[in-house]
Amino acid sequence: MAYSVRMIGTPLSILDLSPIVEGGDARQALLNTIDLARHADAWGYTRYWLAEHHNMAGIASAATAVVVGQVAQATATMRVGSGGVMLANHAPLVIAEQFGTLAALFSGRIDLGVGRAPGTDRLTERALRRTLAGNIDDFPQDVLELQHYFKDPAPDQFVRAVPGAGLNVPIWILGSSLYGAQLAAALGLPYAFASHFAPAALMQAIAVYRQRFEPSAQLDKPYVMVGMTVVAADTDEEARFLRTSIQQSFVYRRRGMRGELPPPVAGFEDQVAPHERAMLEEAQSCSAVGAPDTVEREIAAFIERTGADEVMITANIHDHAKRLRSFELVAGLMGVNAELHRSAAR
Repeated sequence: MAYSVRMIGTPLSILDLSPIVEGGDARQALLNTIDLARHADAWGYTRYWLAEHHNMAGIASAATAVVVGQVAQATATMRVGSGGVMLANHAPLVIAEQFGTLAALFSGRIDLGVGRAPGTDRLTERALRRTLAGNIDDFPQDVLELQHYFKDPAPDQFVRAVPGAGLNVPIWILGSSLYGAQLAAALGLPYAFASHFAPAALMQAIAVYRQRFEPSAQLDKPYVMVGMTVVAADTDEEARFLRTSIQQSFVYRRRGMRGELPPPVAGFEDQVAPHERAMLEEAQSCSAVGAPDTVEREIAAFIERTGADEVMITANIHDHAKRLRSFELVAGLMGVNAELHRSAAR
């Protein structure tokens, strides 16, 4: 089938939660992640990030650094990293060692995106940390500590990250509010906004980040990446049908229900309560769903609206073959070759 579309010159990347589908299991989810990453590397995506969540039946990427390593091993040129590691759950030294190890093995290809939320419920927080004495407001100090471990160690520095010291692993600040924007600006770090699920403060956060940005050793000018749910198929109708898996997961979580990623259901939006439909509309405000020409228009409009330097797309599609097809169609919209995309984002 032929499509008439313009080309997207902005780098595109992938955020993967390694979705566990109904009828599947974590092993298959992780194998699907590795398979998608291999294809994404060949298709020209700039980077491939995995997200840390815990005690969620539908997400297999809890041991994020482990999965990052498997994806990096299976790919050749694409950057690989976390989107993100939740620092509230970890000692900074542990993360510095984990990502220092990855950077030592896969030189020049590892990113460390960090967030301050725990990515789970209170009981699981306690199970992760053994105590809730820590405070998410320690996040700025944790980021500074991470940066310290990645620098060349001072002669009298007793505690070092080995591997990690001197590797200067790129750190990204992730967020969905003004807090992360302000911190990223103050530290001169790249900023990734989670607009794919929490778009409310997107434009204000981008403005704050750009206005307050202070150049740093890592970055000399602001760099904004925005999240976007993108479901592409050969027709608009098929893409909307595939998206209903994502819609079901969203609504069920708001109802306090947990489970694997459900198969698509025709007309799901017509089956939910009005307040749930309103929540869906807000959550989907930064998304592109349809055939390639539809998706291209929506991605291009989003880039124009935000001025984003990069777009990170995600798509929890139940059928793995359909998921591959979606990312392949989006890759076909990129207007420059893979190396130019990746060079622009480094």
